[in-house]
This record gives sequence, C-alpha cells and structure tokens, in this order.
Amino acid sequence: MVFILGVNFPEGQLVQKSLQKFFGVGPQVSSRIMSRFHIHQTCKVGELANKQVLDLTAVLSEMKIENDLRRQVLDDIKRLKETGTYRGRRHALGLPVRGQRTRNNNKIAIRLNRIDRRL
Repeated sequence: MVFILGVNFPEGQLVQKSLQKFFGVGPQVSSRIMSRFHIHQTCKVGELANKQVLDLTAVLSEMKIENDLRRQVLDDIKRLKETGTYRGRRHALGLPVRGQRTRNNNKIAIRLNRIDRRL
C-alpha cells in the first residue's frame, strides 16, 4: 500500500487512476503531473520510487483540491445567489443552470439541486 496525501492506494492500481481519485484532479491534470515527473501512463503505484511519491504529494499539497475546492465552489454558488444573478436564481430553484432544456429533461437537475431550494 502506498500513501499519497494520507490516502491509501493499492499497489496494483494505475498512477493516473489513483491521482484522479482526488476531487479536482481529472484526466488532463493527472497526465500533466505524470509527464512532469516522467511517469509512464501504464505505471502502477507500487512501481513508484519513494522520491516520486514524495514529489507527487508535494505537488498535490500545493494544488487546491478536495475540501478547499469544494468550499470554493459552494462559496461561488452562494455569491451568485446573494447577488441575485440569473444563474444564482436557477441554482436556488434547483433548475438547470447552463442552458439545458426544461420542457422535458430537467428531472436530473432537479434531483441533483434539491438540497437547497431557498433563495
């Protein structure tokens, strides 16, 4: 087992998939980090040297991921609601925000945005 930022990863898992487990790190960011440290796409977590693991944890600790990023997203939505923008009202009502149709296909957006329906 390899620890990266306090998260335990099995040794047989690919490095790219394990990096994508962190909120805010997608396929492009993980491949950019791996290319920065010359790690191959098919490399597994167990094959990493200690220096590479320390480098990965250092880079991930500098980035805004997990709770910090979640808090920033919630603050942005809260700011939109407080200023009374169109997007903020759509968030508050639980409707699609980015221009999707509401005539037929808004059931998923309503289900996902159901938590806070207050303006």
